[in-house]
Amino acid sequence: MAEAETPAGESAREVEAFRPRFPRALPLRKGAGRVGAPLLWDASDERVSISREQPQRLAWWQRLAAEESAYGRGFLLLPVLVGLGAILWFCAAKPPPAWISWTGPPLLAAGWLAGCYGHAAWRGVLLAAGLASCGAGLAHLQTLRHATLILDAPVTTRMLGVVERREAVSGGRWRYTVRVSRTAEPALSRPPERVVVLWRARHEPLPTGTQVEGRVRLSPPSGPALPGLLDFAFPAYFEGIGAVGFFYGAPQILGMDTASGGLTAALVGTLFDLRAAIGQRIRDVVGGDAGAFAAAIVTDERRAISQETVEALRLSGLAHIVAISGLNMALAAGISFVGLRAALSLFPGLAQCMPIKKIAATGALLMVTAYYLISGFGVSAERAYIMMFIMLVAVLCDRPSISLHNIALSALVILVLSPSAVLGASFQMSFAATTALVAGYEVWMRRHSGEQHAVLAAADPLLARLAGPVIGFAAGVLVTSLIGMLSTAIFSLAHFHRLAAYGLAGNLAAMPLISLVVMPAGLIGMLLMPFGLEAPFLKLMGWALELVIAIATTVAGWGGEVATGRPPPAFLPLAALGFLLLMILRSRLRLVGLFFLLAALVLFAWTGGGRPPDLLVAEDGTLVALLDGRQAATNRRSPSDFIYRQWQDALRLEATSGPEILRKGKVHERPSPPEWAREAVTVTPPAKA
Repeated sequence: MAEAETPAGESAREVEAFRPRFPRALPLRKGAGRVGAPLLWDASDERVSISREQPQRLAWWQRLAAEESAYGRGFLLLPVLVGLGAILWFCAAKPPPAWISWTGPPLLAAGWLAGCYGHAAWRGVLLAAGLASCGAGLAHLQTLRHATLILDAPVTTRMLGVVERREAVSGGRWRYTVRVSRTAEPALSRPPERVVVLWRARHEPLPTGTQVEGRVRLSPPSGPALPGLLDFAFPAYFEGIGAVGFFYGAPQILGMDTASGGLTAALVGTLFDLRAAIGQRIRDVVGGDAGAFAAAIVTDERRAISQETVEALRLSGLAHIVAISGLNMALAAGISFVGLRAALSLFPGLAQCMPIKKIAATGALLMVTAYYLISGFGVSAERAYIMMFIMLVAVLCDRPSISLHNIALSALVILVLSPSAVLGASFQMSFAATTALVAGYEVWMRRHSGEQHAVLAAADPLLARLAGPVIGFAAGVLVTSLIGMLSTAIFSLAHFHRLAAYGLAGNLAAMPLISLVVMPAGLIGMLLMPFGLEAPFLKLMGWALELVIAIATTVAGWGGEVATGRPPPAFLPLAALGFLLLMILRSRLRLVGLFFLLAALVLFAWTGGGRPPDLLVAEDGTLVALLDGRQAATNRRSPSDFIYRQWQDALRLEATSGPEILRKGKVHERPSPPEWAREAVTVTPPAKA
C-alpha cells in the first residue's frame, strides 16, 4: 500500500485489517458440508456461494451454516454455551455430581477428533456438550473457591471486627464491610466471616483497617421475595457477605489493625480510602443530589443519592446512568481516545512518523484502568473494564475494535473469572444492549455507510460540513437509545416486571448532557484534582446533572411505568434464545430468532402470569398478605417496601388495605378492605362480663 494512501498515525497493516479477510474465491476447510466440491467465498457480495459443480442435494440450511462458519460466527457461540453450562449448574435443584464438571476437556478433545475425521455433526454436538460442561466446571470451582458462611437466623450480638470497605449513604451515614474477629453476648457458634453494617448516625467516616466493636443486629442476606424472583443472597454469597445489619448506637473505635491482611489488603484498603475521599470531595463541591449523582458516576457510590431521585431515575429509564457500566466506561475511553488523538494530530511531523492512534489507545487504556481502580471493583464496573480493555488492545493489535468477536471474548473472560455473573440482571442487560448496538453498527456499516453525508453533500457542501455532525449525533443518540431500550426490555420484564414507557424520551433528553457535558467535565475534573483545580469542572458537572435530575423528575411525572407482572418460567429462555440468534447470526438463519421471540411473547400474553396465589408470606414470617385477585390485605399498616414492592410488581397488585382493630365498638378511620379480608384480619374485643 502506498504511503500516501495510509492515514496519518496508522500502519498499513492496521488499514489492511479492515479489508475483506478472504480472497474472492477462497476454499473453506476441507470436508465442510461433506458434499464433494469446495465452498467458495465471494467477496463482491459478501456471501458464501457454492460452485456450480456442487450437488443440488445440499440443503439450504447447510449453505447458510457454511456462510456463518466462514464469517467466524461459531466463535460467538463459545460464551453462550459456557454460560448455559453455568446456568444449568447453578439452577439445579440439588448439586449435580462432581464428575459432570470434569467432562468438558474429554468432550472437547472428542469433538476435535470427530472434526478431523470428517464427522461434522458429531463434531458440533461434542463441542457444544464440552463447552457446556466447561461452564458447569467453572461454576463448581467458583462455588468451592468462595464457600461463604451465611448467617442462618437474625440475631443481636456484640461484634468485634476490622473495617475493610466503606460506602456513603444518604443523610451523612456510612455503610461498612467488616471482617468479623469475634462475637459475644451471645457468642455465635457459626459467625459469618464478613458482614455489611450501617452506622445510622452522622459521623466522620472510618478509614479502612479500623477496629470497631459494638452491638449489632445481623440478618441473613435477603432471599427471593417469591419463587423465581431475584435472590439477593446469591450474589452476596459470591461476594463473601454472610450477613447484613446495623449498629445499635455508636460503636467503639479501638484503633488501627496492622497485624493482618498483608500487602494486597493494604493496597486494596488504600484504593478504597482514595475512592471514598474522591467521592466526599465531589459531594462537598457540588452538594445535594447532584453531588451524590456525580460521585456515583465517578466512584460508583450510589447509596448517597436520595430515594426520591433514585425512583425518578428508575421511572424515567435513566437508572443505568448511575452505575459505572459500559456506557460510562465507553464514554471515558472514547473522550480520552478522541481527545488525545486530536491533540497529537495538531503536530503534523509527529502524526506522520508516529502511530498516534495507538498512542491515543494506550492513553485511553490507562484512563479506564484508573477509572476502574477507584470504582470499588463492582461487578458492572469489572465487566465494562474488561470489555473496554479488549477493545483498546484490539486497536493496539491493528484489529477492528468494535466487533461482536470482541464482545464474545469479553463475555468469555468474565464467565471464566466469575461464572455466577451470568444469572445477574446486570450482566444480561449490559451484554444485551452492547451486543445489539454492535450488531446494529455492523449492519449499518455494511449497507449504509456514508450515504447520509453523500445526500447532504449533493445538496449543499457547506450544509454537509456544518449540519452533518449535528445530524449524525442526533441520529446516533436516537438509534442507540432505541436499540438499548428494545434489547433490554425482555430482561427488564423478566427480572423487574416493569417497563418504562417513556424511557426513550428520557434518554433522548438526558444523553446529550451526559455525553457532551457530564463525562468530559468529570474527566477533566479528575485529572485536575491532584492540583486542586477541579472545582469549576465539578460544578459544571453538577449543573448538568441537576438538569438530568429535572428531566428524570418530569418524565417520571408522566406516570409511564407499566407493571407487566411475572412472566412464565419459559419466557426468558425462549426470548434470550431468539435474541441471541437474531444478534449473532448474519445470514437468513437469524430470522429464526424472530420465531422464538414471538413464541415467548405469545406465551406471556396467553398465560397472563398464571393464577395468583391466595396467601403470601415473607421469608422471615413478619409480613403476610391475603389476595383476592388484584387486591391484597396485609397484616401491617405499612408493609416493608423492599418486600412488598416486589410482590406488587410480580403480581400486579392494585389495591392494598391494612388490618382493622375494633375498640369499644368503633372502627378507626382507615380504607375499608374487602369483606373476606375484613373477616380474616379483624380483631374483636372480648364481651364484657
